[in-house]
Amino acid sequence: MRGNSFRFGRRMAGVALAVAVALALQALPALAHPHVWVTASAALVFDQQGRVTAIRHRWLFDKAFSAYAVQGLDKNGDGKFSREELAGLAKENIDGLTEFGWFTNLKINGAKTTFSPPRDGAMDMVDGQIALGFLLPLEKPAAPGKALMLDISDPTYFVAFSLADGDGAITLEHAPAGCVTSITRPRAPPPQTRNLTEDFFNALNQASDYGSQFANKVVVACP
Repeated sequence: MRGNSFRFGRRMAGVALAVAVALALQALPALAHPHVWVTASAALVFDQQGRVTAIRHRWLFDKAFSAYAVQGLDKNGDGKFSREELAGLAKENIDGLTEFGWFTNLKINGAKTTFSPPRDGAMDMVDGQIALGFLLPLEKPAAPGKALMLDISDPTYFVAFSLADGDGAITLEHAPAGCVTSITRPRAPPPQTRNLTEDFFNALNQASDYGSQFANKVVVACP
């Protein structure tokens, strides 16, 4: 079992996903970071006062990772994975992401926002890929003003996040009239990234900013 799997287990603190990565790393040749790919979409939820109250996340994991993550979870042997069969996996990973801020960084008028515990967590299987959804409430509702900035990324680049294609990647629920969204997608990793060793990546932590160059950055401005 490679050291990467233990590092991923510590960072994600999701036992089921850590086991899945451990199995994947045993079976697959060693690769440079990232090891897991996630296609993300999110909705910013507003209240009647025009304040942001929550972020509704949906993450679609890559097929290789998904296949390992669900091993042994088809309890009724029907060859399918129901939401009920995936409920434990969803809870473990949502809970485990707490100390890492759910890979979500939200700033409103320059101030970093804190979050309350997630709710409405659920996981589905979609064409061979696990999709994790959860609602991440803000600790205090906040008016977006002229500068709401959101990025979804892993600072250590173990997990590569990319936003879903199209304008539907980021949506605004019940937003005041006139709010506009701008999305900046991450650039492709430079070729020299392939030459970086696992020791380099293992030395990174949540305070690192290496992954920021691959972050998905969203700006929302309201009147």
